[in-house]
Amino acid sequence: MTTSVPQKMKIDFVSDVSCPWCVIGLKALEDALGRVGGEVQADIHFQPFELNPNMPDEGQDIAEHLAEKYGSTPEQSQRNREMIRARGQDVGFTFSMDKRGRIYNTFDAHRLLHWAEEAGEGRQLALKDALFKAYFTDGDSPGSHDVLARVAGEVGLDVARAKAILASDEYADAVREREQFYLQQGIHSVPAIIINDKHLISGGQPAEVFEQALRQIAAAG
Repeated sequence: MTTSVPQKMKIDFVSDVSCPWCVIGLKALEDALGRVGGEVQADIHFQPFELNPNMPDEGQDIAEHLAEKYGSTPEQSQRNREMIRARGQDVGFTFSMDKRGRIYNTFDAHRLLHWAEEAGEGRQLALKDALFKAYFTDGDSPGSHDVLARVAGEVGLDVARAKAILASDEYADAVREREQFYLQQGIHSVPAIIINDKHLISGGQPAEVFEQALRQIAAAG
């Protein structure tokens, strides 16, 4: 009996750590990868995207921000938050809406994620998951250097090194370069999942959508 060799797939997951639909999309993608099992060998890279690149360090009240940016009424915002909470529950993630009252600048979080990618051994995925939990479940600020350093340590990264990066401009140019690259490729909303540099899946899709796409791409070789 012959065994099939899994198809190697490069997956660029363009997202922001303050984007709830990015959490939902990532969990659904991971579910789909579990379903396709030995058919696909995925190499996931998290690419930076800032929903609010001009956000000040102190952040902004979420309701105020949504009203300014999207014209959302309090009722619309509440319905959207409930939809996100329910979708999160479906994919096994807890959105603690009562703990998340502000939007923050996420540029430094992206700098740490860039460093974590270089660290290898799944560190970038672990840090991404931990940052999502810190913000959406625990209500911590992803713009706080203390929070970022602590979370880095929780996933096995060197805390002293993380603090040194945060205190400097290290990786700033590299992050901006990647951000500009994806903007120039026409990515203006996230999550955007790009498979093998040519197949784009947009939004926090259900696992079934990712599964179908992964199987089709694998079958095409």
